[in-house]
Amino acid sequence: MQKPEPAPKSEARSQGVDRQLEDLFAEQGLSPAAGVDEVGRGCLAGPVVAAAVILPPGIRLHPKLDDSKRLAPRQRSEVCDWIVGLPGIAYGVGFASVEEIERWNILGATMLAMSRAVLALAKSPGIVLVDGREAPPLEMPVRAIVGGDGRCACIAAASILAKVRRDQWMTEIDREHPHFGFARHKGYGTAAHWDALRIHGPTPLHRRSFLGRLSEEAMPDLPWGQEI
Repeated sequence: MQKPEPAPKSEARSQGVDRQLEDLFAEQGLSPAAGVDEVGRGCLAGPVVAAAVILPPGIRLHPKLDDSKRLAPRQRSEVCDWIVGLPGIAYGVGFASVEEIERWNILGATMLAMSRAVLALAKSPGIVLVDGREAPPLEMPVRAIVGGDGRCACIAAASILAKVRRDQWMTEIDREHPHFGFARHKGYGTAAHWDALRIHGPTPLHRRSFLGRLSEEAMPDLPWGQEI
């Protein structure tokens, strides 16, 4: 099992999404490259979701392909449709549940979601490029790329796919918990979300370990002792 290694300094480059890292590793016999990214680590509620994407060779990149955080929701949806519609595309999505987040902590659950996304790919990658400083141990070579979602095309694609899929999931679950506004804030700790927690108490979607501001002592009327 391969442990992730940091990308060498020679891979550093100026800002902009392209395929230079993929090409560099291909020259070393490590292809195709799968980009991996996650979304939802800092949320108060809902799963953490990861995506893995292997872009087809020789394609012209979408002009809006970028780190998902730099795109408006409509732009993300547009680029996501382009990604999943590419001939020869391979992508996978992995979820880690609230229960798994509470059991393994958020880092462990994130690594689990990433591993599931890679395992869901229809083809085996020669190398996996993961955004950030940590990456899951996998059977193939793995590299952690700091800022990879704003540099590497396949990681940027994964960041968009993960974000769109998680947003869709949170929008759908909003129907079961209409008082919380999950369709608007997607589980992040907005003022409105904290207000809803104070009024209604946590739902089964909430990560109890993330709710330190809502202590039993400060808010004894919330259902802290109940199984969720």
